[in-house]
Amino acid sequence: MPKKAKKIKIKTHSGAKKRFKLTKSGKVKRSHAFTSHILTKKSSKRKRNLRKGAYADVTNEKAIKRMIPYK
Repeated sequence: MPKKAKKIKIKTHSGAKKRFKLTKSGKVKRSHAFTSHILTKKSSKRKRNLRKGAYADVTNEKAIKRMIPYK
């Protein structure tokens, strides 16, 4: 009987798992940058729009999905 080949587990990228989530349709959700400090010079409208989520660009999707294989 031939031995069964074990499937190697891929390590999840620690930084990516904190920053990205996958939607049901397979898109990659992300949050905006520039929201943590130096907020006094930013307008209320700009800060409000930065709170909203966004989707990662399709050109980066493949790389991000490789970093978070089990999400």
